[in-house]
Formats: sequence, structure tokens, C-alpha cells
Amino acid sequence: MPTMPLTNIRIVLVRPRGGANVGAVARAMKNMGLEDLALVHPAIVKQFWSKAMAVHADDVLSRARRYAGLADAVADCGLVVGTTCRGGLYRRSADPPRVAAPRILAAARSNRVALVFGPEDHGLSNEDLKLCQQLITIPTSPGYVSLNLAQAVLVCAYECLVAAGVEATTTPALARAEKVEFMFQRLQAAFLSIGFLHRDNPDHIMFAFRRVLGRAQLEESDVKIGLGLARQIEWFGRGGWRSMAARCKPAPSAESGSAGEHVAAVVRPAAVVRDRD
Repeated sequence: MPTMPLTNIRIVLVRPRGGANVGAVARAMKNMGLEDLALVHPAIVKQFWSKAMAVHADDVLSRARRYAGLADAVADCGLVVGTTCRGGLYRRSADPPRVAAPRILAAARSNRVALVFGPEDHGLSNEDLKLCQQLITIPTSPGYVSLNLAQAVLVCAYECLVAAGVEATTTPALARAEKVEFMFQRLQAAFLSIGFLHRDNPDHIMFAFRRVLGRAQLEESDVKIGLGLARQIEWFGRGGWRSMAARCKPAPSAESGSAGEHVAAVVRPAAVVRDRD
């Protein structure tokens, strides 16, 4: 069974609350062939309980790296997959692990992939989800949907282990998460400059963009196109439409109104046209 894609999968625990759970996660990872563990702003972890629950996974536990924020923990990853057991507008696109695992393995053949798990009490926040390009939800009985942290890691890791034994396609090298996030920040600023986003709640639409582009698994060239689009939109929103109108303006005609005025009306942002009326 191929192991390389599994070693490219990083388990990221965001604000884990107990040493016993961290140790149990390390053991689950060892069982399923995963090695890379990251802890984001963990609570004080008592080594006795973490080592006791890790059993023979001391090596996974000892190599675990700590980060101050989720963005740092996933910065070098080409694909970031969050986990959630809650519904809602920003979480409705989540797939079961069995559906997501082949995509994860295809990406992991040539990229670092992060599987992100939230705190034991309430899971990932909406701010955390902004950094996740795709989402996973584990099917459970509706009577009790919350899983123990180590159980959730084990289920997702198991599906990845099974998928690793099946012939799969290889995803090309993907853009690193830090570059994708920079692109989203620039796009948000650009959309705000033309009034496309509501300034009091830009996340409402931006989550939809993140979801759509997250499914696409962006390559470096895709991110460059996104950044170019953001620059052009910002230029337009900050008055660039006037330059476009000037370049397009033909010689004045004898008819009522010039063609140049019509061109200016077409290329102006909607808000500017409304102010003119």
C-alpha cells in the first residue's frame, strides 16, 4: 500500500483542550500511517496524559509542532480541509470523509494537505473556516452528532488510508494556502471598492467565493489570474473607468448626446450612474 500520500497529510488540531485527547489523536494517526501533527494554540497539555494515551505513538507526539494561529499551521499546504458537525450557510457544502478522501489523496500525491479539527467543545469557528478550502462532515445519528476529537481524526484518517490503497489520479502542484488566502484578501478589497460586497458583512458573499474556488483546488497560475483580476477591479473601482471612457470616446457627433457619453455610462460603476441620475 502506498505511504507517500499519507505522510503528506497533516492533522491540525485547533485550540485542543486536553492532553489526553492530543495523545489519543497521535495514536489514531499512528494506526493509520499519518505522521504530521500540528497544534494551534493548544491549552496546557499535561505530558503524562498525552503520553499515556499515545501508547506507542510517542514519535508522532514528540514531532508535533505548535503554532500561534491556523494560518501559520497551513501556510505551506496546497489543500486545507476543515471538519464540522454543524450545519448553516457556510458549512452546507461539507462532504462525508468517504467522498472527500479520494480528492485528498490525489492532492497529497504532490502537495501537503491539512485536515483541520476544531476544539472539542464547539469545533471550528467561522474565522477558522475561511482558511479551509473544502469541508468534511462525518455522518452520525441525529440524536448525538458530536464526536470525540480522536474518534473524528480516526474516521477521517481511516478513509484516507483506504483511499491510498486504490489507484487514484494525481493532482498537479497546488498553490500554497498562504498565497490563496492573500488572493482572497485582495479579491475582497477589490469587491468592496466597486460596492459588490456589503461593508458590514463581506463574509456573506466571500464564503461563497471561497467555497467555489476551494473546490477548484487552485494552482499557482490560477492564483496569479485571481490577483490580476483583483488589481483590475480595484483600478476600475478607484476611478479607472474614467480612463477607459476617455480612451473609448469618439469624435463628437451632431446628434443629441455624444457616443462618448454613452460609452462613459456603460463603463461607469452602477453606483456612479445612479448618482448622476
